[in-house]
Amino acid sequence: MSAISSLSPFKFTPSHNPQRRFSPSSNPHRPFSPRPIFLKPLKVTSQESSQAQPQIITPVKPTITYQNDAALDSTCFVIKAKNRIGLLQVITRVFKVLGLVIEKAEVDFEGEFFVKKFYVTDSNGERIEEKENLERIEKALLEAIDGCNFDYGGEAVGKRGVMRRGEIVGDGMGKAKAERMFGLMDGFLKNDPVSLQKSILDHVEYTVARSRFNFDDFEAYQALSHSVRDRLIERWHDTHQHFKKKDPKRLYFLSLEFLMGRTLSNSVINLGIRDQYADALSQLGFDFEVVAEQEGDAALGNGGLARLSACQMDSLATLDYPAMGYGLRYQFGLFRQIILDGFQHEQPDYWLNFGNPWEIERVHVSYPVKFYGTVKEEFVNGETRKAWVPGEMVEAVAYDNPIPGYGTRNAINLRLWAAKPSGQYDMESYNTGDYINAVFNRQKAETISSVLYPDDRSYQGKELRLKQQYFFVSASIQDIIRRFKDVNSNFDDFPEKVALQLTDTHPSLSIVEVMRILLDEEHLAWKKAWDIVCKISSFTTHTVILEGLEKIPVDLLESLLPRHLQIIYEINQMFMEEWKKKIGNDYARLSRMSIVEEGSVKSIRVANLSVACCHTVNGVSRVHSEIIKSKVFKDFYEVWPEKFQYKTNGVTQRRWVVVSNPGLSALITKYLGTEAWIRNVDLLSGLRQHASDLALHQDWKMVKKVNKTRLAEYIEMMSGVKVSLDAMFDVQIKRIHEYKRQLLNILGVIHRYDCIKNMAKGDRMKVVPRVCIIGGKAAPGYEAAKKIIKLCHAVAETINNDTEIGDLLKLVFIPDYNVSVAELVIPGSDLSQHISTAGHEASGTGSMKFLMNGCLLLATADGSTVEIIEEIGVDNVFIFGAKMSEVPALREKVASTKASLQFSRVVRMVKDGYFGFKDYFKSLCDNLENGDDFYLLGSDFASYLEAQAAADRAFADQEKWTEMSILCTAGSGRFSSDRTIEEYAKKTWGIEPCKCPSDS
Repeated sequence: MSAISSLSPFKFTPSHNPQRRFSPSSNPHRPFSPRPIFLKPLKVTSQESSQAQPQIITPVKPTITYQNDAALDSTCFVIKAKNRIGLLQVITRVFKVLGLVIEKAEVDFEGEFFVKKFYVTDSNGERIEEKENLERIEKALLEAIDGCNFDYGGEAVGKRGVMRRGEIVGDGMGKAKAERMFGLMDGFLKNDPVSLQKSILDHVEYTVARSRFNFDDFEAYQALSHSVRDRLIERWHDTHQHFKKKDPKRLYFLSLEFLMGRTLSNSVINLGIRDQYADALSQLGFDFEVVAEQEGDAALGNGGLARLSACQMDSLATLDYPAMGYGLRYQFGLFRQIILDGFQHEQPDYWLNFGNPWEIERVHVSYPVKFYGTVKEEFVNGETRKAWVPGEMVEAVAYDNPIPGYGTRNAINLRLWAAKPSGQYDMESYNTGDYINAVFNRQKAETISSVLYPDDRSYQGKELRLKQQYFFVSASIQDIIRRFKDVNSNFDDFPEKVALQLTDTHPSLSIVEVMRILLDEEHLAWKKAWDIVCKISSFTTHTVILEGLEKIPVDLLESLLPRHLQIIYEINQMFMEEWKKKIGNDYARLSRMSIVEEGSVKSIRVANLSVACCHTVNGVSRVHSEIIKSKVFKDFYEVWPEKFQYKTNGVTQRRWVVVSNPGLSALITKYLGTEAWIRNVDLLSGLRQHASDLALHQDWKMVKKVNKTRLAEYIEMMSGVKVSLDAMFDVQIKRIHEYKRQLLNILGVIHRYDCIKNMAKGDRMKVVPRVCIIGGKAAPGYEAAKKIIKLCHAVAETINNDTEIGDLLKLVFIPDYNVSVAELVIPGSDLSQHISTAGHEASGTGSMKFLMNGCLLLATADGSTVEIIEEIGVDNVFIFGAKMSEVPALREKVASTKASLQFSRVVRMVKDGYFGFKDYFKSLCDNLENGDDFYLLGSDFASYLEAQAAADRAFADQEKWTEMSILCTAGSGRFSSDRTIEEYAKKTWGIEPCKCPSDS
């Protein structure tokens, strides 16, 4: 029982579990108190600290004592605690709830701490005499103070986080009793239809500011989202309060990309209230699906890496791990893809134009991020120390996004940073009357978090990208260290409380930033700081070729981050000495392992920095693990084989089946007899015993037909092309890149078209009809990828308008591919192509999403496909092409190898202008014909056609195809991100679940 609820002399009897709602997360402005409270002005006896830079405060345990001096008419409670924003309000609220009157208050500041004295009386104006009541008041105050500094917001950080000296004035809230206050604060929001309707309508009127008698679908979405967010925040508050209480080791997940997709549907399903909201909306005259369609995608990522990060956040929340994600709040994201006359054009993605109801802006949670300047030496306490004097500074402001788990009360936080101008520099401009410069500084600062992956072909682009990466890293590391210091005073404990996950090389500078803070600001010795950095950091790489590893020019780093370059040089010198002891004077090998790359452009190899400094280096599939050990990081693996691990990537079944394919989800539950598979996806293997059940076949085909109907309607709306539901829907949706070989797919479509055109009419009756669907974005500067998109449209224009072909073959390009489009396309697909040149795909999570939805795969033995074959059997997947071990030899003889007649014919059709734009496509064809076929399209073409023919034969036998489809879903359990996260937690991060009690 709460200390507050046990204070019976104050006639205080809350309804149930008062501790649940009595916390700093409760609204401090609730208009109820046990009696009128008249507070006299505080007497402040010290000067306010006016620090220009935010300070991270060393924690002390708050102490509370009481005095009943006979000379006083009141009881004095003496509270000594760390100065934190909002703490005065928390303390006074406790006294109010207990029916006590604050007669006088005094505050004495002692540096970063204070001693508060509150002189209080009971409701009769008397001192509190009974020892039991005094102890209970003391305990209540301690509970409230201990919980007043949440991890997700309300932190005393940044300039805005310094407590201001001033007066607390009476609130004059009336004579409501404590019972009434707790009656309003106690318990969770209700989820019955009437309560949900009231919640939605209240938000229509008070949040959206529309009449509850006249609002449209989009306004209904806004109100609905805020209603759902209210319920998310309850879990969010409780989870972080529970984490604070238990103080477990926490994971901090750093990624520059998070493609979360739409939040509404995922949230109501994870909260377990989707049907209740659908009923509530229906009674208000709205359809849940129509309202949910009003939400746009958050443009916070590009492709597989971003979607992987989103899946892993979902799994971390569902599995109750104490974790927090960090990223950037891109104002425009990647870009919006517009297709005009078959050509890709890029436009800014104004995804924030209509607001984002799911985020909470934390204007008081901000950190200064420094750039440029010089490094000076200072002599302090007999030691020489380095001090970075910046030439430019911006503020990183936090935006928090609750991530709910499924089947649990846990909801974790994704904190995204937005760049804002530093108030200090703005004031300097305003003080000198330079308003134009102040506006320019604002625009310059906000550019840092404007666009995902700035074009780095110019020096300015490289500088902006480095600024972006360091801005993200610096704000996140400052936040992590601040959170640690809130409850810990000794950095020896840092590795026991912090696990830092670097998702690819983008956050690699976090290693150097931690070192800088520990050395320059916390004044730790180098050896101790280095030991801490190595113990907390783990690195996951997605690179498959050495040439693809990121490098930073030294001159750029020296200009932008001079102190960091010094630290990198020291790290590199230390490692070079260590490696010499292990491998001798093998200078060629030492040169390859060096963090500093000499050459015409001296550079920093950030991947080498990550491998050298992190305790674990992770690959993302078994095949990828072999590549990084034998090729990419071969030299490092031979020195530190114990560092290298792999965890095959996974996707969350909650987003990719339950949310995107509700029909299949219900069918799986029906035949398994339980919904437990949504959390324990290994249970999907139980479908194997039903794989030949004709009743299941019938239901399975019906679900697929419904999904194909939805997709066909979208295709017709988007392109005007009407497709047959009886056709095989053959899909390749992913980033457009030469190694992913969309060009091979298009050439295969041309071959199919050519064959059909040259068939006798009777033979065409035997052709399996196909709808070939391609979708994806090409990087703005990637000309070859853009030409592939144009070729797709040119071929589609010819095929789709050929009345002789009819429904036997259609080719469709889906523009502006994103998560929401994938949720429509994947459930409606029959066959999915994953046809990268073997050895180029690190994992390939797209194949896993299709697999879970019962879509058959046509694929090369690349990335995770090898492991998929082990789970579902080689008979249930269409494999083709050269194996990874065969690729090098094939490349060596590609110039002397004559391409097959089939391949030469389709290339010649393009080159000769059969589909138009002869000159534009010439470079694509020349690369394939002149011995420059690096990605082996010609070598794999014959095998590719054989696999396509095998798929045709299988599809013709619908019962056999349906059984294969069921077996694909049944074998997909291994590829859940839940399994991936559990492996990381045990083998890499060393974290344990911290489940929030359901009645907390």
